[in-house]
Amino acid sequence: MKKLNIVAAIAISGVIFLASCGGGNQESSQTKEEPAQKEEVKASENTGLEAQLQLGEKIYKEKCIVCHQADAKGLKGAFPPLAGSDYLLADLKRAVAQTINGSNEEMIVNGEKYNAPMTPQVKTIEEGVAVINYVLKQFNGYTDDQLIKVEDVQDIEINPLDIPQQTPQQQ
Repeated sequence: MKKLNIVAAIAISGVIFLASCGGGNQESSQTKEEPAQKEEVKASENTGLEAQLQLGEKIYKEKCIVCHQADAKGLKGAFPPLAGSDYLLADLKRAVAQTINGSNEEMIVNGEKYNAPMTPQVKTIEEGVAVINYVLKQFNGYTDDQLIKVEDVQDIEINPLDIPQQTPQQQ
C-alpha cells in the first residue's frame, strides 16, 4: 500500500510538472501585453545586477516555482532542490545550460535520485544567468561577487526544440 501511494504521488507530480513547467509563452491577448510592457519599463529603470536579479526573480516565480517550490527545496523524489543543492553548486555553467536546453539526465542531488525531465525554461544565456544568479543569491547565500557573469558562459550552445512553430494561418 505504501509503495502504491508513493507511485501515485510521483505520477501526480509528473502530470503537474508536464502541465506547469515551461508554459507561459503562449499569451496573446492584448490585456496581458499591457502589464508586460509596464514591467519592461520598470525593469529598464534599474541597471546592471539589480535588473538582472529582478529578471531572475520574475522567471523563477513564473516558471521554476511550480516544481522547485517557493523555498527552492523542491519535492523529494520528484523535483530536486535548488537551495543547498550539491548538484547545482558543483557546476554553475551546467545549471545555466539546463535552464536553456532542459535536461533528461538522471541526477543525484544531495544523495537523492531524480529522473523527471526538465523542459527548457528560458531562451537566452542572459535569462539563464539571471535566474541562476537569483537562485544563488536568494536561496544559497551567494554574494554579488560570487555570481555568474554572462561572459563566463557565452559559449553555451543553445539547442532549440525541433518542434515546428505554427504560423497564424495554420492555426
